[in-house]
Amino acid sequence: MLTHVVMFKLKDRSPEAVQATAGVLKNMEGKIEVLRSIEVGIDVLRSDRSYDIVLITKFDSKDDLSVYDNHPLHVEVKAYLKQAVDGTSVCVDFES
Repeated sequence: MLTHVVMFKLKDRSPEAVQATAGVLKNMEGKIEVLRSIEVGIDVLRSDRSYDIVLITKFDSKDDLSVYDNHPLHVEVKAYLKQAVDGTSVCVDFES
């Protein structure tokens, strides 16, 4: 199992903008066959060092992550994020 974790800081950090972006991410659930699970979390502390949203996805393999990365719905989500994110995102991929 491969876990893909991405954290985002948004340009607009208002609660409404964060909820809207979380909704865009959650919309992938059940629509990409290789995506085994998806969890979207919104930061509750809102400290200076906090990221606004975390995306945790799981795949059977690195190949499936590649399929997900190029899936048309995920490509649309990445285009949305390119406009919404302040340029700061971090990622960790690990096997379990």
